[in-house]
Amino acid sequence: MKLSDSRDIAAAPEMVWAAILDPEVLHQCIPGCQSMTGSVAEGFEAVVKQKVGPVSATFTGHVSFSDVVEGRSLTITGEGKGGVAGFAKGGAAVTLEPILEGTRLTYDVDASVGGKIAQLGSRIVDSFAKKMADEFFARFQDAVEPPTEEELAAAAEVEAAAAEAAEEAEATGDGADHKKGWFRRMIGV
Repeated sequence: MKLSDSRDIAAAPEMVWAAILDPEVLHQCIPGCQSMTGSVAEGFEAVVKQKVGPVSATFTGHVSFSDVVEGRSLTITGEGKGGVAGFAKGGAAVTLEPILEGTRLTYDVDASVGGKIAQLGSRIVDSFAKKMADEFFARFQDAVEPPTEEELAAAAEVEAAAAEAAEEAEATGDGADHKKGWFRRMIGV
């Protein structure tokens, strides 16, 4: 299965480059990723849980980087095994291009599957692979772009409501430990 697309990201190419090499960002962006360990130089070991049609599996695999042209392009390659469900492997050639609005990220994906998953048929597998690639790059774009005015206003409202709830709980002696919401992680270069 082959897929090509691009996204215009409202962030400087340096920030996009730093994010695509950041294991925390990758962990957040890979749909179903349960854990990721390793480094850019050595590659990453990942555990990803996915459901393809009626087949649900936990894949353990390796993600590596090659053909790296600092700040411009790289190839991300991954291979995972899902036990009786089969295997998935593929790669994405990623290119960054400075544009007026920030960075144009272009990707060419080539993926294949085998085992029980391959028996589902190419239409289901291709649709799933496209959905995974689209979701990864949409999450990546959300992680890298600075928050919009609307998102900042909504975050301020959530923070104010959480502070008010905490004060109210403290005043009533509730004593429950309230978790604060998290905000989009900003990547500094």
